Amino acid sequence: MSQNIRNIAIVAHVDHGKTTLVDGLLQQAGAFREGATIQERIMDSNDQERERGITILSKNTAVDWFGTCINIIDTPGHADFGSEVERVLEMVDAVLLVVDAADGPMPQTRYVLQKSLALGLKALVCINKVDRGGARPDEVLSEVFDLFCALDATDDQLDFPHIYAAGRDGWATRELEDERKDLTPLFDMIVEHVPPPPSDTVAPLQLQVATLDYSEFLGRICIGRIHRGVIRRGMQAVVIKHGSNECETFRVTKLMSFRGLERIDVEDAVAGNIVALAGAGDATVGDTICPVDRPEALAPMAVDEPTVSMTFSANTSPFAGQDGRFVTSRQIKELLDREAISNVGLKIEAGPGRETFIVKGRGTLHLSVLIESMRRENYELSVGPPHVILKEVDGKLHEPVEEVVLNCLETYAGSVIQKLNQRGGEIQELRTDPDGQTRMTWHIPSRGLIGYRSEFVTDTRGTGNIVHVFSHYAPAKSKARTRNNGVLVSQDTGTTTAYALFNLQERGQMIVSAGENTYKGQIVGIHARDNDLVVNPHRGKKLTNVRAAGSDDNVLLTPPRVFSLEEALEFIADDEMVEATPKSIRMRKRHLDHNLRKREERAARG
Repeated sequence: MSQNIRNIAIVAHVDHGKTTLVDGLLQQAGAFREGATIQERIMDSNDQERERGITILSKNTAVDWFGTCINIIDTPGHADFGSEVERVLEMVDAVLLVVDAADGPMPQTRYVLQKSLALGLKALVCINKVDRGGARPDEVLSEVFDLFCALDATDDQLDFPHIYAAGRDGWATRELEDERKDLTPLFDMIVEHVPPPPSDTVAPLQLQVATLDYSEFLGRICIGRIHRGVIRRGMQAVVIKHGSNECETFRVTKLMSFRGLERIDVEDAVAGNIVALAGAGDATVGDTICPVDRPEALAPMAVDEPTVSMTFSANTSPFAGQDGRFVTSRQIKELLDREAISNVGLKIEAGPGRETFIVKGRGTLHLSVLIESMRRENYELSVGPPHVILKEVDGKLHEPVEEVVLNCLETYAGSVIQKLNQRGGEIQELRTDPDGQTRMTWHIPSRGLIGYRSEFVTDTRGTGNIVHVFSHYAPAKSKARTRNNGVLVSQDTGTTTAYALFNLQERGQMIVSAGENTYKGQIVGIHARDNDLVVNPHRGKKLTNVRAAGSDDNVLLTPPRVFSLEEALEFIADDEMVEATPKSIRMRKRHLDHNLRKREERAARG
């Protein structure tokens, strides 16, 4: 039966078109009923995925192609969600590497391909977006081959099949000059070159949990691949916890396979299939499901260590509890513990205070997605600035180094190079095309990158793009980041006035609007100098018998700078925090009282 199964993961750098390509595969394989209205990027069902335009969680789907069941896993393309990629690669027998015909291989392309080749997986290559302006498909194919060589691919892996495609238009061809009709050549390539999974149905059951889902009716749902044996609905089985010999007996209450975007109830499934099941109690990612009389655990899944940490705590501002429903440290801890079960890239530790927690993840974006999810679930919390995780190797401190690729106009390249040199970067490659576009590859310490994205957008007038991925650990040489500007801090609590903000504009850039409620210790602006300044943004104009109350109401205010959650996290200094509530994102000093902050500064100076 498994000879009619193909298990494949689609991997790529962010924005190279793999999710759109999956849309085309689903539509052309008949996964949707005729006449159904299908939105773009149908696999990105999470609200944040659709808003940010990126894939955050891996998704399972399956299509039937002339009697062959093709299990497809759509994976994230952003480096911060690499743990999602690492664990689902354990479920497949091959990967489809999607590469943009204009951009060519990028940092995440290298990362996902390296993981795939190390697991011995067969790789198929799709040169996508060949109809894009600036496309250079043949040159990109050569660059992909060079990347395989650089990653020590075996002779069999080097002999990879390839195809050209335009996923948005729904066509693929074996050769560029072939007729461009539909995605049939891609389906045929998958069936022909993806090896069928092993079909040992006699040996005792082994199923490893790779991802988790939740249903209000079924509870926790485990998704994983059957490595051997047969699983049946209603059978007794045990869960072996990864990293220990603990076993938990359970009954399979529901068994499902995938068809399109739906899960179909089945009575049994055999080795090679990817299934979802309910009833497995507290089973989590990496656990093995076996028969009661033959408990044999599979090797644990290898996941790279976190590189960034932040401190989470309850919201203690004067406005705490006005927006959210869950505001206590106990409630925050319960959610973090639940999240760590399925999000294997996270690690939760006790913080320095009784009600603080250190949350470690794969990057600022990884943790900001978690914070945004908590906001949307009616949580309030305070978050400290991101810190790079250092580790000791042979008695010396090592820090994470990232590979960074930047594209910008040649006009702005000088400013970018100057800034990255100051942040400890080492340039690896620089090339400029005839259109004046410059591409640079750098190796930069992770803590040198914190806070740089907003500077890059400013320096390139919003025309450049920057991507990065963890590369390696190296002896620590960079210094902890320092901010060039101080901040304007509110001296008391009240409602901001246009009159006060107008007079403060010469001191720096405001980040609050007139008529906004602010509290003592809240950051209301960016100081033009490098020191912090306590200000009064609530001051009203004194009235006299000469001037009327409304005569100066038409003051001209510069629009305030609005920070996104990620920008706020990367902006704050060590003595500051971000207050995240369902309705607001505010920045504040850790100690709201100015006198307490001054005493702490004097104590720090000795």
